[in-house]
Amino acid sequence: MRGLKIGAAVVVAALALAGCSQSEENSQNAVASGGTFQFISPGGQTTIRYDEADRKPLKDFSGEDLRDESTTIRLSDFKDQIVVLNSWGQWCAPCRSESDDLQAIHSELQKRDIGTVLGINVKDFNPEISRDFMADNGLEYPSIYDPPFKTAAALGGVPTSVVPTTVVLDKQHRPAAVFLTEITEDKVLEVVDELEKEQ
Repeated sequence: MRGLKIGAAVVVAALALAGCSQSEENSQNAVASGGTFQFISPGGQTTIRYDEADRKPLKDFSGEDLRDESTTIRLSDFKDQIVVLNSWGQWCAPCRSESDDLQAIHSELQKRDIGTVLGINVKDFNPEISRDFMADNGLEYPSIYDPPFKTAAALGGVPTSVVPTTVVLDKQHRPAAVFLTEITEDKVLEVVDELEKEQ
């Protein structure tokens, strides 16, 4: 694809939680309505960038608020905002390691009034443990509770076995960058800085 930029990145072990059964209740926690973006990882790269002209939108998706099961979070709640989507689990060592960076990114987005981090809590079948992890680590950004990672269907084929995965969406909620690896504050804010300048 013309204009596709592939950045070299350090490959970090992708952790997946095997052998977890999926209850009927948990399978209904998140609903993905699909989208036109189709993810491809050229040459197995773990950091992929998309030029503005080559971006394709996601359709809306929704899921249960991890902190309040009576509340539904939708991507469309963040209209015209930059959204940093991050799939995570408290069982995942890279997820734990990058959580401080994600909170710093969220704080910066909020300070500039341009966006949010939106977590997608996957493969954690006890939400209380996930809530405790967020509280204990001072994580203030919203997070969808989605043990079976059904929202991946709206992300155009982003692999569900790779956790953490971070997708940076522009103001039109089109993927501008995909990180199939642990992120750092600097790397994500570099993308955010570029997106903030776009009309």
